[in-house]
Amino acid sequence: MGEIFAPARVLGFQEVLISLLFTFVLTMAIATIYRWTYQGLSYSRSFVHTQILGGIVATVMIMAIGDSLARGLGILGTLAIIRFRTPIRDPRDIIFLFACFAVGIGSGAGVYPVVILGTVFFCVTALFLHISPFASRRQYEGILRFMLPVHNESEDEVKKVLRKFCTSTVLVAMREAVQGEVIEYSYQIRLKDPSFHSELLDQLHNVRNISDVNLIMQRATVEL
Repeated sequence: MGEIFAPARVLGFQEVLISLLFTFVLTMAIATIYRWTYQGLSYSRSFVHTQILGGIVATVMIMAIGDSLARGLGILGTLAIIRFRTPIRDPRDIIFLFACFAVGIGSGAGVYPVVILGTVFFCVTALFLHISPFASRRQYEGILRFMLPVHNESEDEVKKVLRKFCTSTVLVAMREAVQGEVIEYSYQIRLKDPSFHSELLDQLHNVRNISDVNLIMQRATVEL
């Protein structure tokens, strides 16, 4: 028990300052890469600040704990009282935050080569994944709605136009409208190319007796 609660080595002012500076510079690099590669819609300046400040807090905690188990248990108990309820929706944001924490822990422990090389490798990998087409999907889907009179032969002409511009078409709904005089069709379509959007609508408008042509496009995978 005496060894467990033995006083930890006290760090000098210069050692503490060097560790904090390492953490600040490296977490700034990670936060900058995060800003450059961010593609969502809800960018948060506060979250970028959190990455840097979180790394500094982790450094201070590791240096404060040192080799003392008693300090570690005390800080663990303190963190157990604090409940963080801020939701982080994007797993990528969590990884960037963990990376800053890892930098803080490594700097606090004094393993500077690991921290430097790890940060450089992490940033290069993040830039590569951002620039490269890896894991991207170019599938342009949409819902097409239009109306045709009952028992109208123009439906075959519509299908011919859809085959020309779409890789797949699925009839998802049919319903009567205008007191049963017309049928409203709803198709889920996948265009061969997003530039076919206007051409598809133009040719559909030229179909006999067709009306109320609407196309709502959406990406197959929406990243927020």
